[in-house]
Amino acid sequence: MKKIIKQLFEALGMLWSYLCPRSLTKMCKGMRDSFYTGYLRRRFAHLGSSVFEWKALHLTGERFMTIGNGNIFEPGLQLTVRQTGSTLPTLTIGNGCLFRHGCHITASNSITIGDNLLTGTNVIITDNSHGTTDTAILQQPPRQRSIVSKGPVVIGNNVWLGNNVCVLPGVTIGDGAVVGANSVVTHDLPAYSIAVGIPAKNVRQIDIEKTSE
Repeated sequence: MKKIIKQLFEALGMLWSYLCPRSLTKMCKGMRDSFYTGYLRRRFAHLGSSVFEWKALHLTGERFMTIGNGNIFEPGLQLTVRQTGSTLPTLTIGNGCLFRHGCHITASNSITIGDNLLTGTNVIITDNSHGTTDTAILQQPPRQRSIVSKGPVVIGNNVWLGNNVCVLPGVTIGDGAVVGANSVVTHDLPAYSIAVGIPAKNVRQIDIEKTSE
């Protein structure tokens, strides 16, 4: 009986592939994503010709976000900007970036991302944390601690962040840098560096002038 049911469902799947081929599925997905992006558009300070795929997990503070053209935000995205003081926070994203599934970007100070960033899945970029490590603060439930920032985050052009990379507050990553999967970036990384580890360390520095000769 199990075998018959399995064969039946496989046959139904094959039939569906004829009724709804991949090209049609892709077209329908594109239409859905365009509709969803249009629905979100007026919330942002500026949103260029970028696409939010269905659907973001959490969006907060879009009025503080400036996003350029040609960016793709895959499903499961978390984009949050929270104002915690008198200074207005900002999240600025350039052009041509691809944020893979499950990315989480959160700002209470300033995050600036250049052009053509490529992320793996589940990448975290944050300029803030819940409270400090003072004894009095640690006795409070984490959700009740004030949001604090140790400094802005700046990511240059043409940067690649591998799967599960975490970029912490106060960090600048230079143009063309590559950060390996599962790394935690706690300090600045120069342009055209290859960094891996916890904390991420520069294991190779590319001489861009020499390689272009």
